[in-house]
Amino acid sequence: MSEIAPDRKQQFARMRDVASSVFTAALANASIESAFARNIHCERRVLRVGDDLHDLDSYQRIFVVSIGKAAHTMAAALEAQLGSSSFEAGIVASSVEPQSQIRGFRYFCGGHPTPTADSIRAAAAILKSLNSLDSTALVIFMISGGGSSIVEKPVATIKGDAISLADLVATYRALVHSGAPIAEINAIRKHLSAVKGGRLAQAAYPAQQVSILVSDVPDATPDALASGPTMPDSTSIHDCERIAAKYNLVEQFPESVADLFRRRALDETPKSDDPAFVRARWWTVLSNKVAIEEAAAAAKLADFAVEVDNSCDDWPYDKAAAYLLNRLRELRNKAPRVCLISGGEVTVTVRNGGTGGRNQQFALACAELIAGQDITVLSAGTDGIDGNSPAAGAIVDGSTVDRIGGEAVRQALASFNAYPLFDASGDAVVTGPTGNNLRDLRILLGY
Repeated sequence: MSEIAPDRKQQFARMRDVASSVFTAALANASIESAFARNIHCERRVLRVGDDLHDLDSYQRIFVVSIGKAAHTMAAALEAQLGSSSFEAGIVASSVEPQSQIRGFRYFCGGHPTPTADSIRAAAAILKSLNSLDSTALVIFMISGGGSSIVEKPVATIKGDAISLADLVATYRALVHSGAPIAEINAIRKHLSAVKGGRLAQAAYPAQQVSILVSDVPDATPDALASGPTMPDSTSIHDCERIAAKYNLVEQFPESVADLFRRRALDETPKSDDPAFVRARWWTVLSNKVAIEEAAAAAKLADFAVEVDNSCDDWPYDKAAAYLLNRLRELRNKAPRVCLISGGEVTVTVRNGGTGGRNQQFALACAELIAGQDITVLSAGTDGIDGNSPAAGAIVDGSTVDRIGGEAVRQALASFNAYPLFDASGDAVVTGPTGNNLRDLRILLGY
């Protein structure tokens, strides 16, 4: 390995600090609390959500359902805006235990990225509560990313019994490791579930419904968020069959699920003309766009010329790495200090992988491509969780391959085992669960 000069070591260290501070600022400023303060207000028992007004005194029951990685934060933010006396009861289902609880609420800790028995118990409790409501009730749904696995009730097999939890977990793993983008993954999840793809809205009908969304999916496909439990489904059985064929999934699914595809026995999800949506509204109060804007503002304060490029959303990680680094080099011809910010997610097709996630895989791919160059790359998830690792992501620069070793980098990339390398080198980005979920951020600095 070549020896890096002390002054360049210091420069690399400074730029890692800058990239980390940009990411930290984005997390802090794109908060659920501020989003709720902007979009949700209650005065004299009139609740405003977006542009909608609800006279709370006109309802006999007000019930709250909060689902996903941000479920606890959203429930607390709603209580701060309304006060706990405004609603009768609720259910909160997240992937972590609550630090505090709202009186009268029931709490469930479902699984992520695969469902658990508590995921199924959460779904059963939610369905039972919603089925007891009538037209005099208001349901406030709060939906965030991760809800697909945190709350789940599988549909029946060909034989009529429910898909088993073990088969459901195997199906989720096949989907997550397929390399498919989240919208395609969730299209299939919706058609295998009794709570997704608008089916919670059907259970709540004829109650008035309002859904508050903290989105970790592309803005153009809001019904992909948590597999769209309260929204009309824009996907179809035909889409599921096409996606399964595209990624050779039927052969990877357990027999109970594969049989549904082979016999074309999936049930269609409710569409926009379903009566369940006549009294339903949806408001996205926070998304990846806000996190990108906050990261850009922080980079500008650090005296970088900033460009945003989201065109590689849902691209394979290696293709995205090559594209974004090429864009960064083009920008460096125009300014001495440039920051390229990219939101959304990249995809990874995993086969018998180790410990890591898409952000660390992307960062490691970048490390090979920037060896010896004055470039720093941070890639991390705003939820604080990257794949099956304890990290949110990782940070790399022109010194990473020199410090870690080229062969170690190549082996980790091939085995999808990036986290142990980053953990040992101190380059893992570790935040812990953030209580938010706005997709990923990639921050590339050229200097």
